[in-house]
Amino acid sequence: MSGTPRVKAGLWVSMALRLGDQDGRPGMVLRKGDPDAGGVLVVLRGREGVSVLSQMRSAEGELAWMRGTGPGPVDQEAADAYVARQVRFDPDLWVLEFESRDLLPPFEAKLVP
Repeated sequence: MSGTPRVKAGLWVSMALRLGDQDGRPGMVLRKGDPDAGGVLVVLRGREGVSVLSQMRSAEGELAWMRGTGPGPVDQEAADAYVARQVRFDPDLWVLEFESRDLLPPFEAKLVP
């Protein structure tokens, strides 16, 4: 198997929340998913609106993130609709939210277009 080893979702969520607290970007769990194999959506709440990052794997198998709601900020209604669609598709998803004025995550993230 190529790429980085997979960390259990529950552990990754705990790490992301700690990093958010340390970085002044407080976060919270909006929806608990599968503690072992669940994917993660990250809602970033900024000055200009909201952006939702969706976890994915790159062609090389590395953890990466895409802005599921598009390149720019969206309103709360659009973000909620995106999250609801993804949860219907994958009921094991975790949903986290961070305060992030610049709409960047508090953890190291490879953002893909």
